[in-house]
Amino acid sequence: MRVKVMYEPIKGKEENGDGMGMGVETGVADLESGGLQISRQQHCHEQQRLVSLDVFRGLTVALMILVDDAGGLVPAINHSPWNGLSLADYVMPFFLFIVGVSLSLTYKKLPCKTVATKNALLRALKLLVLGLFLQGGFFHGVNHLTYGVDIQQMRWMGVLQRIAIAYLVVAFCEIWLKRDRDVNSGSSLLRNYQLQWAVTWMICIVYLLVLYSLYVPDWEYQIPVETSFNAPKTFLVKCGVRGDTGPACNAVGMIDRKILGIQHLYRRPVYARTEQCSINSPDYGPLPRDAPSWCQAPFDPEGIVSSVMAIVTCLVGLHFGHIIVHFKDHRNRILQWSTPSCCLLVLGFALDWFGMHVNKALYTFSYMCVTAGAAGILFVAIYVMVDVLGYKRTAVVFEWIGKHALMIYVLAACNVLPLLLQGFYWRQPHNNILGLIGIGK
Repeated sequence: MRVKVMYEPIKGKEENGDGMGMGVETGVADLESGGLQISRQQHCHEQQRLVSLDVFRGLTVALMILVDDAGGLVPAINHSPWNGLSLADYVMPFFLFIVGVSLSLTYKKLPCKTVATKNALLRALKLLVLGLFLQGGFFHGVNHLTYGVDIQQMRWMGVLQRIAIAYLVVAFCEIWLKRDRDVNSGSSLLRNYQLQWAVTWMICIVYLLVLYSLYVPDWEYQIPVETSFNAPKTFLVKCGVRGDTGPACNAVGMIDRKILGIQHLYRRPVYARTEQCSINSPDYGPLPRDAPSWCQAPFDPEGIVSSVMAIVTCLVGLHFGHIIVHFKDHRNRILQWSTPSCCLLVLGFALDWFGMHVNKALYTFSYMCVTAGAAGILFVAIYVMVDVLGYKRTAVVFEWIGKHALMIYVLAACNVLPLLLQGFYWRQPHNNILGLIGIGK
């Protein structure tokens, strides 16, 4: 006989989540025993949210908007031109981290693994399609009102596509690669999810083998000239190396060129802001006279191999979510979170010092360690402030943004809002809504 045991949700503890930032809620625990309905608290029907999750997600979206809008004016907060870290380089890992945390809560209880797998596939597919639509090149020339569909130059990868890939892999890990055992310590937590950790290390090893062992031959690319009557310019990039992590001859870019096609890669790579490629470095600018041949080559910062490594950040977030699920005490949670976060930070900076550079474009192992560790530290700080000490009013704006993260991302970061504002005009395209308030004249 099934008995529903009603219990008081622990402050800061979540029982369910959707994995994509739509909130996490507590529910009713079902136990197979006895014939009585036991209630610790009669009025615990009200659902509780882990506010720190929404605040972390909202802060990440706000950070994304800041670096997107101000990065051109303040290059110091824009993405690092190649090696190194800037403020903008934390945005993507923070998104992946919080997706992992949410997934552990989404799939805490699985009545049917097959149904859960189907739902994960559908959700990932929706993100992929949305990402292709928003970042595939359909809205090129927004400022000139010449946007349209150019399938031949369509970009296959992007931010939402990367999140969709990580979401799907990590969801499958959580659905199929966990054991339902009692967890009462850090070591028992690791044993309970040892298959997931095996997948994590396998991904890291495969990535390192690809990056440092594949041979990268010479390659060439073309760029169109201003007049359509002239043939495109062809540039030859000489490589013939292994293990190179520079902009020109890395295995990450080679695989993207081979599989995706160079015409489907991002056409404004970050390395165009390096000193070799821009006289205004670290900002975009004209090419120096002695600029290398690779400066104008496309390169996708959300490519195939780098996205594979990005899955690990999501898996780290999944581990943080497991701590929420299995540990009830605030102090225990904070300890279980802080230790791996600090270890990841130390390991990442140590690897960078020894030559495995922190690099967002390649999503290097050291970059994963530093950014995942930073995400963990930030999450702990938000959790303490909001869910432990109760200072929720100070973060109410970020909480609201976090609850509507996908909508805000689509409107603010994917040219949808500018398209709507500029797409309706009177007689002439420049007589649009923005023109009425003095913007864009």
